[in-house]
Amino acid sequence: MGGESTTRTAPHGAGTGTARPGGSRTGQRLSGVAVALGLVLFLGGFGWAAFAYRPYTVPTSSMTPTIGVGDRVLAQRVDGSDIRRGDVVVFRDSDWVTGSDVVKRVVAVGGDTVSCCTDGKLTVNGKQIEEPYLPKGSLAETKKIPEIKVPEGRLFLLGDERQGSLDSTAHLTDAAKGTVSRDAVTARVDAVIWPMKGMLKRPTGFEALGTLSQPGPLRTIEVMIVAGAVLVLVGGAYGPIANRMARSRTRARTEAAGAR
Repeated sequence: MGGESTTRTAPHGAGTGTARPGGSRTGQRLSGVAVALGLVLFLGGFGWAAFAYRPYTVPTSSMTPTIGVGDRVLAQRVDGSDIRRGDVVVFRDSDWVTGSDVVKRVVAVGGDTVSCCTDGKLTVNGKQIEEPYLPKGSLAETKKIPEIKVPEGRLFLLGDERQGSLDSTAHLTDAAKGTVSRDAVTARVDAVIWPMKGMLKRPTGFEALGTLSQPGPLRTIEVMIVAGAVLVLVGGAYGPIANRMARSRTRARTEAAGAR
């Protein structure tokens, strides 16, 4: 026994630099964190959107070219007291249409005096309003709007397609002189999502009369959803990519050892 030599065999893989399946432990942890954070952002974005917005399909052409017939829009749920001049709103008024939502643009609010036309332009509180959202070459109004003082708590609304829009001008002989209660408003349109026209342009022509509404959180929600999706994809791809790289390194070492 004294002359017998012993050979110690190293544990399989020890000292050979063989990579851990699925990548390093740190990489696996970071991958898990990325997937978890991505899911939070992705699902949180959709949840926020469902809470803050409502989708609508506009059935008429009264808001063209801003919103075409059959376009799908996202409208932020807001209180009527938050509505300002230039906003495109969704409302319900049984004196206009029974049991259906209506989409129009607010051109005057309670206390304003509105009329048309002065030098071919809509006039609010004596100021001529630039309306670049109107169809190119169209008139600010196809009918005369007498000077109207909008009662407090009410809104005066027009369609962007003034020629065929059944808006406040079609209700001038009503007791409310074509105005709609702020309480009738349920949402403010932020974007056209189908076809993909994107966010509505700011109604800058009304800036001289007061502060405009700020856009809703739609852009932030979009960033959350996209960032979440990217994190989930990147985090989920780490394991397969690490495994493939480990196999490639093992194959290269085996080929190098066989060549010796």
